[in-house]
Amino acid sequence: MENRPISDLMRTTMEKMKEMVDANTIIGEPITTADGVTLIPVSKVSLGFAGGGSDFSQKQDGKNLGFGGGTGAGINISPIAFVVAKGMEVEMMYITPPELTTVDRVIEKVPEVIDKVTDFLSSVDRENEKE
Repeated sequence: MENRPISDLMRTTMEKMKEMVDANTIIGEPITTADGVTLIPVSKVSLGFAGGGSDFSQKQDGKNLGFGGGTGAGINISPIAFVVAKGMEVEMMYITPPELTTVDRVIEKVPEVIDKVTDFLSSVDRENEKE
């Protein structure tokens, strides 16, 4: 199978992405404070990649002149937390709260719903006492 120009474009793009993102991008270098606390930054990395090309059937002087192609990539790096270590204690400290699942959202709302139901029942009891 002959080498196509799109192969070179994709290879170059992937190599550049590999240079920008490695394991140290996700789990950063540890930072130790004066009082012995070690902080390790944790990030979320999202990658997107696309590429494509086409050969055209135009020829001039025996050479194929018709190739068009391109590649593109996008990288998003978001800090999400720190691993905090002091002595034998290790804790994950989130920068923003972790995303909730549907069950988490329902459980989070239970106290609010109970308060509203209790308030409603109390108001109904007061109305009944007035009558």
